[in-house]
Amino acid sequence: MIAVLRVLLRRIALLLPLLLGIVLFVFVVMRFSDVDPASAFFQGANPTPEQLHEFREENGLLDPLPVRYAGFVGDLLHGDMGTSALTRAPVVEQVTTALPLTLQLTFLGLGIAVVLALLGGITAAIHRDRLPDQVIRVVSLTGVAAPGFWLALLMIQYLAVDLGWFPTGGYVNPADSFTGWLKTMALPAFALSLPVAAQLTRIVRTAVVEELDKDYVRTAIGSGLPPRVVVGRNVLRNALINPLTVLGLRVGYLLGGAVVIETIFSLPGMGKLMIDAVKNGDPAVVQGVVLTTAAGFVVVNLVIDVLHLLVNPRLRDAS
Repeated sequence: MIAVLRVLLRRIALLLPLLLGIVLFVFVVMRFSDVDPASAFFQGANPTPEQLHEFREENGLLDPLPVRYAGFVGDLLHGDMGTSALTRAPVVEQVTTALPLTLQLTFLGLGIAVVLALLGGITAAIHRDRLPDQVIRVVSLTGVAAPGFWLALLMIQYLAVDLGWFPTGGYVNPADSFTGWLKTMALPAFALSLPVAAQLTRIVRTAVVEELDKDYVRTAIGSGLPPRVVVGRNVLRNALINPLTVLGLRVGYLLGGAVVIETIFSLPGMGKLMIDAVKNGDPAVVQGVVLTTAAGFVVVNLVIDVLHLLVNPRLRDAS
């Protein structure tokens, strides 16, 4: 445990410069945007040039870029992401309102993807080159090639419109009705997770097949141990290290894919918030959503690194 804690503190120290780099990148990109924060703030009000100049001066928009960046980082450290030009509300309030739904969608989709990938990958590996393996291979390749938004539209058409099993969109708070929440989140979560599940299935199958071909597996089975015990205790523990690495990268896809999926299903999450901000010319909200999503991706990969250390003792020894 001490070794894990030591490595964790080291990884956190390495992540701090990465987070500062992400903040710098987003800051610079937003500065090259065609949207003027002053004009966006006064949109529809026909401000005078004097009012625009006064707004820029009060908000530090006339300061040199290094000074503005330092002020921007200082505001972030105090939990201030700016003010929405459209609603005049603090961006952090809008982000904290939309973020829980996006996290629900992302991790529900992640759970579905992991379960499907483990079931499909292990089944295909155990029955390699036989009918179950061939069927799973075709299904997974189809899933990899199918875009998430296309699957979402198909699900809406056949499962929501034609069969009426699920609503076509909208959101129900789980505190109000868990069943209603599950119905509204089922189709978006499956549409988001299926491409990831298809990719992970192929990776899990390959990793398990490689592990099954090793000498210790044949020795353990030959000594009389049941194959399910060998697979459950040894093979999976060693085989799932590489899929775990890929899973950390796929979380970024899930967070990014949630933008499109939330828009299709009219879910009031981070994706819809950013789309509305882009359409309405609200740069502060766009900036806040991008920073929050990037920070979430970094944190998730830190968690994946810790899981690596717990699963693979050799990494702890090497660290």
